[in-house]
Amino acid sequence: QLQLVESGGGLVQPGGSLRLSCVGSGFTLSDYAMYWFRQAPGKEREGISCISSSGGYTTYADSVEGRFTLSRDNAKNTVYLQMNDLKPEDTAVYFCAAVAGFRWLCDVTYEPRENWGQGTQVTVSS
Repeated sequence: QLQLVESGGGLVQPGGSLRLSCVGSGFTLSDYAMYWFRQAPGKEREGISCISSSGGYTTYADSVEGRFTLSRDNAKNTVYLQMNDLKPEDTAVYFCAAVAGFRWLCDVTYEPRENWGQGTQVTVSS
């Protein structure tokens, strides 16, 4: 059974950094495009980044472009979201998701119907 477990969230001051991890089990990560979403209280879930299953293509939402970096380590069945220059508006629960296929491209506006992790809380506050 496919499982995803996020970690690395926490409390950080504005301008700080965090690195989120998403560890997969029960499947071969290299066969899946990987996504990160976030949901702030009272707001809709937002797709913020995805990486193709080949790892050769990444894309970001405008809200995080230039500050966040998504990478994958297929040998460890893990994807990472490096978040720099964090802002209070980045406060949210962050989720990873896996989508079979999407070998060469992925679309950050696409919302998977299944294969989600449980989320990790990120709070940016002074």
